[in-house]
Amino acid sequence: MDKVDKIAVIIPNWNGKEVLRDCLDSLLLQSYPELEIVVVDNGSTDGSRELLSRGYPEVRKLWLKKNTGFCNAVNLGIQKTSSPYVVLLNNDTVAEPDFIQELVNAMESEPDVFSASALLRQAHQPELVDDAGDFYCALGWAYARGKDRPCADYQQQTDIFASCGGAVIYRREVLERLKGFDTAFFAYLEDIDLGYRARLAGYRNIYVPSAVVDHLGSAATGSRYNSFKVFHAARNSIYLIRKNMPWGQQLINLPFLMAGYLIKTLYFTSMGFGAAYRKGLGKGFCMPLTGKKTRFHWKNLKRYTRLQMELWENTWKRIKRR
Repeated sequence: MDKVDKIAVIIPNWNGKEVLRDCLDSLLLQSYPELEIVVVDNGSTDGSRELLSRGYPEVRKLWLKKNTGFCNAVNLGIQKTSSPYVVLLNNDTVAEPDFIQELVNAMESEPDVFSASALLRQAHQPELVDDAGDFYCALGWAYARGKDRPCADYQQQTDIFASCGGAVIYRREVLERLKGFDTAFFAYLEDIDLGYRARLAGYRNIYVPSAVVDHLGSAATGSRYNSFKVFHAARNSIYLIRKNMPWGQQLINLPFLMAGYLIKTLYFTSMGFGAAYRKGLGKGFCMPLTGKKTRFHWKNLKRYTRLQMELWENTWKRIKRR
């Protein structure tokens, strides 16, 4: 950018009063000179709105009557802003002072990049990674790169499959071309879907370790696993495949996908969430694709081939837990 442009920061919030203050305070201390902070409140009833109204007059507020999901809230926030880049931030994060500047620097130096994902550290153990970019594999699993490993091992900028929606910057021009987040996801895997579509369109997603946030994790839903999360993640995992993979690619991956879903079924059954997981899988097959299916073009065959090789490579990495 030839001049300093205002950067929009979108924070979706649902009953996040207990964590929202720390998140906003960290943004007000950012080194980047021009920010437009927008909180989209999804019908909170915990006092979040009162906190925002009394304590943060400089923050723009969008009040929604009910919980419309992460995707719709973010899309509305994006539509109400016009900056060349859009930053998304979870309400349960605390950003380091140079967080936004580092993301902007990365985007300015990489014109073919759609998104840049930050280093999310575990808030209670900041020496450990919570997310160092997201990967997706042929088993039908999305996973956080570096989860529970030392942050010191993830200090190199690198390409990733998709950026974690909890702390990310997007190039608005491409975001609008991709028509934003798919609201059918409601919550979970919507960022994988967006990154997947960007890759099919010829763009890159990168991880920027110098942009750092501390992340509490599962602040809105209350735990790492619960019926709501398990159901939506299972449902959306099927929808993600049906939407973005051509039939031929689905057939190629079928043995891997069957193995992946069997493993997850056994795992969640052992955790007491088997019924929610199976119900989610069933719903995923029933979700309509009208107007949603990513169209296959023969001219993009090299991209599909390259992504397929990456899915197999990521499967091996996941097995080795790299």
